Amino acid sequence: MIEVGLTGCIGSGKSTVAVALAERGAVLLDADAIVAQLQQPGQPVLDAMVAHFGPSILRPDGHLDRQATAGIVFEDPQELAALNAIVHPAVRAEMAERRQALSGGDAIVVAEIPLLAEAGPDRRRGLAGIIVVDVDPDVAVRRLVVDRGLTEAEARARLARQASRAERLALADFVIDNNGTHRELADQVARCWEWLESLEHPLSGGETAR
Repeated sequence: MIEVGLTGCIGSGKSTVAVALAERGAVLLDADAIVAQLQQPGQPVLDAMVAHFGPSILRPDGHLDRQATAGIVFEDPQELAALNAIVHPAVRAEMAERRQALSGGDAIVVAEIPLLAEAGPDRRRGLAGIIVVDVDPDVAVRRLVVDRGLTEAEARARLARQASRAERLALADFVIDNNGTHRELADQVARCWEWLESLEHPLSGGETAR
C-alpha cells in the first residue's frame, strides 16, 4: 500500500481531483467525510464540541448546526484552534484504523485532507508524497460565491483562516494547477496518476504538473 495526501485550499477543487483519481483506481480516505461521521449525535467529538462551544451549535434535533459553528470559529482564531484540537486527533485515529484495514495490499490510497498544511510537524508521517491542488485565491473566492452561496467577504475570511498558498506549495511533491479548463484538469490528473503508479517510497521532490 502506498498512501499520499491530497490537499488544497477551500474552493480549489480537491474533491473533484479525488473523485477523478478514484475513477482511475485509487482508494479514497476523505477526512471531511470522517469528520461528518464523528460529529453525529452521540459521538464523543460532538459531545466535546458542545462542552466547549455550548448548545447553541446544535439544531433542535440534536445534530450539529454547521452554519452556527462556522460563525463562531471563523470569527475567532482561538476558537478555530479549539475546534481543531477537538477534531484533528479523532480524525487521525479514525484514519489510522482505516489505513490498518488496507495495509498489506498494493492499493494506492489518496487521503483527502483539507487542512494538511495546518496539521503540524507530523503531517508527512506515513505519506509517500503530497499532492497540492493549487488555485489562484481570486478563483477560489469566485467559486465559493457561485457554488456555495458565500459572500465575497465570507469567502475571503475563510481563505484567510487557512494556510497560505505558499505554505501549501512548499509541501508539494506534485502540484495540480486547477485554474484552467476541465480538459486541462483531466490531463493533469492523468499525469498525476502516472506519478502515483511510479511511487515506491516517500519523496522529498517537488514534481509539478504543468
